[in-house]
Amino acid sequence: MVRDHTVDLWTHPELAAAVANEDWAGLLRTYRRLTGISQTKLGELTGLAQPDVSAIERGRRRVTSAEVRQRITAGLGVPAELRGADRPRAGAGGETDGVPRLGLAACAPDADLLARVTTVVDGTKRVDTATLDWLDRLLAEHRRAEDVIGSRPLVTIMRQQLRTVMDLHAGARGALADRVVLLASEHAQFLAWMAQDQADTATALAWYDRSHEWALEAGDADMAATTLNMKAHMAWSNGRATRCVRLAEASQWSAPDSSLGVQAMAVQMAARGHALSGEADDTRRLLDEGQDLMTRAAERPEEQPPWMYFYDETWFRLQRGMAELHLRAWSRAIGHLTDGLAALPDDYRRDKTWYRACLTHALAGADEPEQSLTVALRTVPDAAAVGRPHAWGELHTAAAVLLRRGATAEGRQLVAALREHD
Repeated sequence: MVRDHTVDLWTHPELAAAVANEDWAGLLRTYRRLTGISQTKLGELTGLAQPDVSAIERGRRRVTSAEVRQRITAGLGVPAELRGADRPRAGAGGETDGVPRLGLAACAPDADLLARVTTVVDGTKRVDTATLDWLDRLLAEHRRAEDVIGSRPLVTIMRQQLRTVMDLHAGARGALADRVVLLASEHAQFLAWMAQDQADTATALAWYDRSHEWALEAGDADMAATTLNMKAHMAWSNGRATRCVRLAEASQWSAPDSSLGVQAMAVQMAARGHALSGEADDTRRLLDEGQDLMTRAAERPEEQPPWMYFYDETWFRLQRGMAELHLRAWSRAIGHLTDGLAALPDDYRRDKTWYRACLTHALAGADEPEQSLTVALRTVPDAAAVGRPHAWGELHTAAAVLLRRGATAEGRQLVAALREHD
């Protein structure tokens, strides 16, 4: 009997057959039998509450959501060659299901600019400043759109847009060539963030590495440091406290000329790493240091890079709340998260969803089950639409906390609400 997660686990014929047949009940039962783990531990791996694991195994609940299938296969580490059924299905014309395109009328080039862009890509003319200015604006609009609709609808669009940028490089000369490389770096960083948002760690790391390399080639300290900050964020997301701190520190010493806003992000990322380790004094000291840098950055907005548009006092207050959540300082976490959410514009739908999920967790930890459930039920629809897998997983964590602390009625209501949207 296999008792650990070895590379041979997925060669077991019962597991391979369960994946091929999309027999999710058999997959979970066999995986637990072979590894010896509990339903609770399996739930932690897959982002499912223990009652849901039990219901799937007993056949009382069918797995029909592509999102749940992805969480199971990713959480259990199903090899890519086995999970063909987990890949997006092609629709008519070979397009994958979802949002095939996003119209951003405010960014549409006029006829003259459109002609210049298309002829540049065709290689018949050299790239010019107007073309790059338009692509800068288009990227900025896509970043803003992602705040509202989430990352999933934009991935294909942004990959195509990056290809367009790369096609421009052959027609660029001198300073314009450097600007094209930086624009490519910004696109790669955005693609990395979207992969990270969908918990696709390998893809995110590959794009961050590419973005960092292009940032160095373009000589841009802000983007080079930002890629390290975002790698720190990814380490934090995966519970790797020491790696989070080290990458945040590397951002600071490797790019001392980066803007104050980027430096502030590096410092608060280091604070997050310390919070994961339960180091309250270091966490709060660094958060104070980061807030001072952020306040100074706000006095010189023209010096901050465009991708830091979201970075302000409200965002920092929410970061404090998240750090206090890791420290299990429930009252502090609730205060910061409540105040930050009240000030966060509705345009930040994805972020509001995440921080509401954190507030749900903090209220559960503070033995405020009714308030926790109220916030959770308001959050579940958006978490299902734009907050998977992170906000969705945080809500499952909150449900587990409620059940563990004896708030059985509220915990079961939250589990039922999550199940309804799966």
